[in-house]
Amino acid sequence: MKDYQIKTVLSENRKSKPEADQLTFGKVYTDHMFIMDYTEGEGWHDPRIIPYQPISLDPASKVFHYGQTVFEGLKAYLSEDGQVYLFRPDRNFNRLNHSNSRLCIPHIDEELALEALKQLIIIDREWVPKAEGTSLYIRPFIISTEPNLGVAPSHNYQFIIILSPVGSYYKEGIHPVKIAVEQQYVRTVAGGTGEAKTGGNYASSLKAQEKADQIGYSQVLWLDGKENRYIEEVGSMNVFFKINGEVVTPELNGSILEGITRDSIIQLLKYWNVPVVERRISMDEIYEAYKAGLLEEAYGTGTAAVISPIGEFLWENEKLVINNGEIGKLTKELYDTLTGIQYGTKPDPFGWRVQLNQETKDMYSGSLS
Repeated sequence: MKDYQIKTVLSENRKSKPEADQLTFGKVYTDHMFIMDYTEGEGWHDPRIIPYQPISLDPASKVFHYGQTVFEGLKAYLSEDGQVYLFRPDRNFNRLNHSNSRLCIPHIDEELALEALKQLIIIDREWVPKAEGTSLYIRPFIISTEPNLGVAPSHNYQFIIILSPVGSYYKEGIHPVKIAVEQQYVRTVAGGTGEAKTGGNYASSLKAQEKADQIGYSQVLWLDGKENRYIEEVGSMNVFFKINGEVVTPELNGSILEGITRDSIIQLLKYWNVPVVERRISMDEIYEAYKAGLLEEAYGTGTAAVISPIGEFLWENEKLVINNGEIGKLTKELYDTLTGIQYGTKPDPFGWRVQLNQETKDMYSGSLS
């Protein structure tokens, strides 16, 4: 890691913190944010933690016109003994650089990014909510800031991290969701930006999501953009199927995001000696398994929900109800185990948790101003 000095300016006007039962997703933000600039010829520079505030950009900044931006999402968790943990944060910053490569954005120093995140959380530690199922959502992102309307990569960028306390995803208990299989719109294709975490992927999904909402379905299952047959993702999640005792998930093909929760679930299944395979799987195959009584469970995986059980698919005007619309046994075990690892209530045989301990706090205590 390059020898950076992270400057810190503490807020003089601390905000009031919402009660746990008032927390929603992405509506409230902590007192501070991290920001770092990139200038061509100088590289990344001036890393700093400052009071949370609006950012000022020229109207011609490329991010507004050509969508050159990437982001990540992860969480910090408070354990029963009052310790704060991160879950595989190195993978998030590694994936951020993967997205950077696709969007022609200069790579960040992953070690610096992680150290900056730790310092930011330590400063805003009191914002990590304590109630069961709550967490501190972390949003690192990079935007292109050069004021130039020419269609070319920007010469200037900002790397920013903001924090938001969020409530339990399942406030009334974990319930299976209903998914509509999308056959009109396409999110992305192999060779596009599907494997990058960039805003355009999500913008292109909104129309199909709006259509699903109108007919009472909570998310969309995307099929491939070429043949409109092969399963890719569920909304903002990767997807898994348990068919006749074997777990199947679509293989990474250049248009599917390499989910960190996805990878964790695959490792956990292998650790349990549950058969799991990554391969192409069509909606026709899912339908045939359903008709034969072999489609036992289905679920999505992602940072927000961890695991979201699927109780029904709508495909070609037919409803495919899975496991009587109830959460499956394996799905529940995976959810309980992974959340247990994240909150420190279950053993972590993989070394996934990263603790923000007193030593880390002492390391940064001299840099605060």
